[in-house]
Amino acid sequence: MNRPSAIIEAARILETSVHPRNHLAFLSQDETNRLINHTDEGLYPLIRNCALAVLNGGVATDDSLGLFAQYPEFTIEFERHPRGLKVILKNAPAQAFVDGVLIETIHDHLFAVLRDLLHSRDLCQNVSELGPVECSNLVFQILRNAKVLESNRELSCVVCWGGRSVNQVEYDYTQAVGQELGLRRFDICTGCGPGAMKGPMRGALYAHRRQNYTEGRFIGISEPGIIAAEPPNGVVSDLVIMPDIEKRLEAFVRIAHGIIVFPGGAGTFEEILYLLAILSSPSNARDPIPIILTGPQASTGIIDAYRRFLNATLGRSLTQRLEVLIDDPVAVAERIQQGRDAVRSYRIETNDAYYFNWTLDIPEALQRAFIPTHQTMRELQLNTNQPPQVLACELRRLFSGIVAGNVKPETQALIQHHGPFEVHASPELGNALDELLQRLITEKRMKANGDYKHCYKIIPTY
Repeated sequence: MNRPSAIIEAARILETSVHPRNHLAFLSQDETNRLINHTDEGLYPLIRNCALAVLNGGVATDDSLGLFAQYPEFTIEFERHPRGLKVILKNAPAQAFVDGVLIETIHDHLFAVLRDLLHSRDLCQNVSELGPVECSNLVFQILRNAKVLESNRELSCVVCWGGRSVNQVEYDYTQAVGQELGLRRFDICTGCGPGAMKGPMRGALYAHRRQNYTEGRFIGISEPGIIAAEPPNGVVSDLVIMPDIEKRLEAFVRIAHGIIVFPGGAGTFEEILYLLAILSSPSNARDPIPIILTGPQASTGIIDAYRRFLNATLGRSLTQRLEVLIDDPVAVAERIQQGRDAVRSYRIETNDAYYFNWTLDIPEALQRAFIPTHQTMRELQLNTNQPPQVLACELRRLFSGIVAGNVKPETQALIQHHGPFEVHASPELGNALDELLQRLITEKRMKANGDYKHCYKIIPTY
């Protein structure tokens, strides 16, 4: 449940200070200097925007520009303190506080932002120049520094993907699946936002309580460009900020012991394409990780639409790894549990870590950061006269660009100035794209509130 919107709009906390604690309290002198003196010019805007997003945790929104516009005078400042750092918040959203005190989970999320943004920049100043091995090492080191990876923990991490804009029936179903997973003591990892990202966490939280299980984890993985449109929901216990969408996606698949996909919009379909591009590699053919596409009976239509598009464009041989289970939360959880046993055996056989799937071969095209601009979107190779893995990577970039155009402020500014992205595709593929995207728009999976304004235009190429 979200706090009433009237609280969000009513007041700001003019000034307050907070201090880090636990493992978030340890900053080097150099890190502290960079925060106080703003010596890293690109760091402060990232910190401010991500901090404002987490202070709006629990607010269901997909309008990042609108979110930032509500708090133009919000600032975050830093001072030295015997406990390592003093963080001063000015004109912060009042809904993040109770009786003038910052809500505990929001407090931890705020310092998780500082931890990850500082650490990722310490590790690499130019992420775009990293090779495949360096990308995977960066993902590992950020997760390790966030204490998400535990060598002595059972294989328990289930990644749940799905849209923030889901109807009540779909949301209730995600909770039911989460409850069945929680009764089996699984941890939940999602993109940390509302909708299908919150439902499984909430269901598992209740189930953990029923099982008197106190060690459950609710991991939310985001990135600076998306977090404002998907502020962390109130169940997230461990927030991790990756440098970009590609590292975020890699983090999901590296730590997953099972993956569940609920209905969603362009972002969910980007995740499906990312996964299929990985599974299309012969080197990953034996990896037994269970992947389940599921939803309530009422969502059969959109799930069928996903499958029709994927079968028509990538082929049935690639899409058969997606196991479909409709309206059966118990069967979903049981299948994940069965798959976990196979994952454990495979990790032992390949001498791979339980907590991070090093043996998974991720194509370089999926690790290289894609920055959507009018030129890069125009240059996408969208035709079926290429191997399915290559086409899946190109389609993943397309949907990543659409997501950015829908929710990322810098991409929205480009579109406002230059108009919608022009996407060139072969007639057959263009028609299939238009049919799928139009369905997502009609079912309000691209935008939760108001009419959807196209950020793209599909142009057939002959």
